[in-house]
Amino acid sequence: MDRYLEFVEARARHNTLLAAASDLKAFFSIVEKPPSEVVPADVFGFVAAQRKTSGDGRVVRLVDGESGLSSRTIKRRLSSVSGLFSYLVLCGDVAANPVPRGMATRRGRRRGSALIRTPRTLPRILSPQEVNALLGALRRHRDVAMVEAMLLGGLRRCEVLGLRFEDLRPGEHQVFVADGKGGHQRLVPMSKRFFGSVSAYVELERPQSSVTDRVFVALKRPKRGQPLADDGLDKIVSNAKSRAGLVHCSCHELRHTCLTRLREAGMALEAIQAQAGHRSLESTRLYLHLANDWLAAEYVKAAAIIDASRRGEFEEVAQ
Repeated sequence: MDRYLEFVEARARHNTLLAAASDLKAFFSIVEKPPSEVVPADVFGFVAAQRKTSGDGRVVRLVDGESGLSSRTIKRRLSSVSGLFSYLVLCGDVAANPVPRGMATRRGRRRGSALIRTPRTLPRILSPQEVNALLGALRRHRDVAMVEAMLLGGLRRCEVLGLRFEDLRPGEHQVFVADGKGGHQRLVPMSKRFFGSVSAYVELERPQSSVTDRVFVALKRPKRGQPLADDGLDKIVSNAKSRAGLVHCSCHELRHTCLTRLREAGMALEAIQAQAGHRSLESTRLYLHLANDWLAAEYVKAAAIIDASRRGEFEEVAQ
């Protein structure tokens, strides 16, 4: 197990290592066997245990109607377990990977339906009125600048907190993301409004004694002047949400809102992909469905063509 985690650490990000270790701990705490003795039946038993609820089962999620762990969490844990056994197969420690790749649906097919089906749900976004209420509830220039980075540039939470002064390019109206998801880098166009908020924050709020090159730092003791942590930004957004009276709002919803509005404004899908830092265009296609006018416009055009063809048929019959 330690050898495998060292292998993961050498090729993946730190958060991926932590997730893999947590997933393997969850698996072997239920399947109390050494890896060499694990069989597919143990994997199915683990899945069944993950679907069970600790309560009376009367409380369920509205998204999928389940009361245990979500399908996405179970699927991720199985992926971590499968990765371990694939590594052990290559090392010659086990003969085969006990995690099934899927359920066969036809004779002669090795892989059919997925072992764990995950519902595809559309993420929630904020309306223009909710955005204005949220921005009005923020109390510091620093907080406004961080929210605008997600709302106007589509940056992820970790990308906002990882910004350094050398990454800001106000003359070009761009921000350089040096450490994006998966370690990928990109240049992100950014509104002048964001740079104005950053300028006000640096001039009026940022401690002069701070020695870090990170842009956003804590403003209160005991960590005053130190880089702001993930939970710090989450707390800022959560408190602003409560003051604004919003039902829902998170850092990732701000990112979704930005990318959806860009699509509604006519930005090409490939450009949104570059803005978001998506490796696959399939991830970006989601915003086609969030942008209400796209589907409606496509339907209206198709319906008009169908109606025109039908009118032509009726005229031919009448003649």
